Amino acid sequence: MRLHRNLVFAVIDTLHQIFNENKYADKEISKTLKKDARWGSRDRGFIAETTYDIVRWRRLYEEIAEVKAPYSRANLFRLFTVWATLKGIEIPDWDQFEVTPTRRIKGKFDELSKIRKFKNSIPDWLDELGKEELGKRWDAEIEALNTEAPVILRVNTLKTDKKTLQKRLERENEIATKFLDDYPDALQLLNRKDVFKTDSFKEGFFEVQDASSQKVAKATKIKPGMRAIDACAGAGGKALHLAAMMENKGQIIALDIYGNKLKELKRRARRAGAHNIETRPIESTKVIKKLHNSADVVMIDAPCSGLGVLRRNPDAKWKLEPSFIDRIRTTQQEILQSYSKMLKKGGTLVYATCSILPSENEKQVEKFLNSEQGEKFELQKQESILVSKTGHDGFYLARMKRLK
Repeated sequence: MRLHRNLVFAVIDTLHQIFNENKYADKEISKTLKKDARWGSRDRGFIAETTYDIVRWRRLYEEIAEVKAPYSRANLFRLFTVWATLKGIEIPDWDQFEVTPTRRIKGKFDELSKIRKFKNSIPDWLDELGKEELGKRWDAEIEALNTEAPVILRVNTLKTDKKTLQKRLERENEIATKFLDDYPDALQLLNRKDVFKTDSFKEGFFEVQDASSQKVAKATKIKPGMRAIDACAGAGGKALHLAAMMENKGQIIALDIYGNKLKELKRRARRAGAHNIETRPIESTKVIKKLHNSADVVMIDAPCSGLGVLRRNPDAKWKLEPSFIDRIRTTQQEILQSYSKMLKKGGTLVYATCSILPSENEKQVEKFLNSEQGEKFELQKQESILVSKTGHDGFYLARMKRLK
């Protein structure tokens, strides 16, 4: 591979924003890709994949390069040099690159690869937490979380079916997909392509949603005509799935503390042809109280550490702090205690996270069920989804029934 100056500089500039200015990787990469209309798909792919690679392996690369944050521009080039050397890419004779100590880089890589926190490029505290909570499973899981995630679509059954969409994508955009066993609405891309530019996406025939995430709405066993509350709706991926399962019959109330996310949900709902979703921002506890004992289904896709989706958000490793995880556990229990009151007797409560930590998952459910409010509920099903076992995002879900 021959390195091109403008592409390498684009990577360096983007890394500066992510590492030194603490910006989100996905947003900064998206901004960068819009800067030069002359870049083709291969150029754009190089920028995105290289940037994500260096973000993902930041700790390992900085240890090899002997640099520390905040990174000077020269140090960012040293990180790039480590990446290129380990990829077997020849370093060009530019002023920005020092003489590359290829043998030393590879030697240090071999040495550090024997130590888990360097091999898997994670902070000390996160390595300790993962080992404490997952035990022997942690090695395989953190390794799996450093792999590239597949692109999976959820077919919008309000507008089409899986076979029709598969043929349409192949015919119109040469996008090849495959069916996934046990995921009735899923199509997995066989090769990475920008599906957001397709007419099928613009017309609302599908959403991009991982297979594990698709299990959450399915766990509710929602039926057309019911009343459902998506209590932490965000931008609405799971609410849209509920709408499709309900065939636009009945009512979905989508709640969130962030009004801007609900605006995005409205836009997505229009595209999807989902007409039974009503959005309500949670501006006070009154919003919840007005809905007490009213829903057939309450779905709580709780705020969490996001450790199950590190493949998609590798920069989260460097933004997360132990204190945040402590706070989010408290928030999760408060949400369970409060939002479960919106369910009527005989209704179904589904609690889910995109975390792999038992302390955010089964231990939260256990604590809830042992509480005064939780005594009204019975656990029907729970499932912990590990990336190392399934190849899909790390998730947890529990379905509970309100008995009284």
